Amino acid sequence: MTNVSQGRAMPMHGHHAGTLERTVLIGLIAFLTVVDLFGTQAILPALARSYGVTPAAMGFAVNATTMGMAAACLVVAYFSHRIDRRRGILVSLTVLAIPTALLAVAPDLATFTVLRIAQGLCMASAFTLTLAYLSEHCSAMDAGGAFAAYITGNVASNLFGRLLAAGLADHLGLPATFLSLAGLNLLGAVIVYFWLTQSPSMMPQHEPGRSPLSVWAEHLKNPLLQPSFAIGFCILFAFIGTFTYVNFVLVREPIMIDQMVLGFVYFVFAPSIATTLLAGRAVQRFGTRPTFWGSLAAAGLGLPLLVVPNLSAVLAGLMLVGIGTFFAQATATGFVSYAATTDRGSASALYLASYFSGGLVGSAVLGQVFDRYGWAACVTGVGLSLLIAALLAVQLRPGSEMPLPETRRDAPNLSPTAVH
Repeated sequence: MTNVSQGRAMPMHGHHAGTLERTVLIGLIAFLTVVDLFGTQAILPALARSYGVTPAAMGFAVNATTMGMAAACLVVAYFSHRIDRRRGILVSLTVLAIPTALLAVAPDLATFTVLRIAQGLCMASAFTLTLAYLSEHCSAMDAGGAFAAYITGNVASNLFGRLLAAGLADHLGLPATFLSLAGLNLLGAVIVYFWLTQSPSMMPQHEPGRSPLSVWAEHLKNPLLQPSFAIGFCILFAFIGTFTYVNFVLVREPIMIDQMVLGFVYFVFAPSIATTLLAGRAVQRFGTRPTFWGSLAAAGLGLPLLVVPNLSAVLAGLMLVGIGTFFAQATATGFVSYAATTDRGSASALYLASYFSGGLVGSAVLGQVFDRYGWAACVTGVGLSLLIAALLAVQLRPGSEMPLPETRRDAPNLSPTAVH
């Protein structure tokens, strides 16, 4: 399979069919892991009406998954050396179906919020362990393709998950929507069971005698990882703030589209499926900082369009924000894997904890801004977050750029791309 594992579950080398199979399966696992996160965001207006609450209250409840995700990333990072990757992914996706199904009968907003946090715990466990699995089972040259496939699955989940949820809610109602999403979680567990578990079980390698907290301390003192963690926080802060509250703008005057059409709006993510795959090449050609700045600039160019009272302008703005933030996230996650001086798995988990915390804070802060001051003020807050991320990227000095994979033969876990 690779230089790490001799099983046949994930053919990293060989003919085109094996590579295509691997790409499709990795993408499917990514899609089915986070479909609950993104699908529910597409039905925010319907949920707000159902529970009789404000956009900010409903937005915070729906995005409470990020609270569970941040916590789960830290737990996985702490116990990383004790967790079998494949078994952990399988259990996480199976258990994820339980709170997803219970959302169909959640009696009040508090219960809904708790169930969303539980979803986040399961999603992030599967998410983080899958990244660790790919990093540990891929050679340097294979890692780029594996992580690119995982990116594509996440972007596709942003698009088709929202479209699916909006369509189901419009035709079958909210309970059927959550039951269907629970079924997709179980499908993900089935795929993991019949694919990942076919290779010999491998416990992750770690440095003997070192406590997880000492490894964390080393990561947090790393002058390259510190700004990277903060950049991740800013990226999801901006992304969640944009794609949560724009739903309410689109269903109100003067645009006023219905629930089903709202699902089709998320075809704005389609270009990101193609562009995000280019992040690794961009880093290799232009360097980390220019790639960051270019992606953040693309997102920034979309912000003025979001406040134009015209559907076409808003869609163009959303497309640019999506392309820019996905590209920045791919760059950031790959850079964290490279910059870590030890235990890349726990470094990635700490990055994801910061990343998901940004989503929670963005949902809470920008929700209040939206309710009190309106959409234009909310977009301004998104712009400030992107600006802070661009300023933080200054600390990623040119000497820290990632070299081409073939120049890092001593580092088989290098991946120039990663996940949103």
